[in-house]
Amino acid sequence: MNTIKTYKEIDIPIGVIHVKGNLRQAQNSKGLILFSHGSGSSRLSSRNNYVADILLHNGFSSLLFDLLTPQEDAIYENRFDIELLTDRLVSVTKWVKNNKDIKQLPLGYFGASTGAASALSAAAKLGKTISAVVSRGGRPDLAMNYLRQVKTPTLLLVGSNDGVVIELNKKAQANIPGVCELKIIEGATHLFSEPGKLDLVAKETSDWFDTYLIL
Repeated sequence: MNTIKTYKEIDIPIGVIHVKGNLRQAQNSKGLILFSHGSGSSRLSSRNNYVADILLHNGFSSLLFDLLTPQEDAIYENRFDIELLTDRLVSVTKWVKNNKDIKQLPLGYFGASTGAASALSAAAKLGKTISAVVSRGGRPDLAMNYLRQVKTPTLLLVGSNDGVVIELNKKAQANIPGVCELKIIEGATHLFSEPGKLDLVAKETSDWFDTYLIL
């Protein structure tokens, strides 16, 4: 894992609360990727930061942020409250669109585990504001009520050893009317912790955003 700090820490106001974020800004950036992490994780996720560093190398800026405040995260049920997490992601997206330094960039979402559900739900709500979505080991089935509204090009990445999650992603894919591809990463488990598997995730992700991330 890359231990060099490649981001700047920012504070994002949302109503009466603030959430912490890590912002990477690429030179001549091709777009900005907002990360929506899974339950129990945060902006400090080693796997998401690893992917973000590779995306930065490939010309993509990114924003990893805490979906919940420390006080909210202390309530276990909040980690699985897809509506709350979706609203938070939508609010941060709107903050980005009002930030003079980054508002001009095309936007994409990268959702991991349960974060994929909030990413797809937010994409359904925001429509053309979001150009592309990538899900890593995601639970898009948790956004089933929104999937038929998702017109955003979506890539579902699942490890071949991730058992029932593969079937859940197939079910979700069948309900997404827009462009949606399901790719199985051979030899990978849910966290893609096997050697080289996260690099494959990053490559597939970068290729997807290169294809679909447009203003």
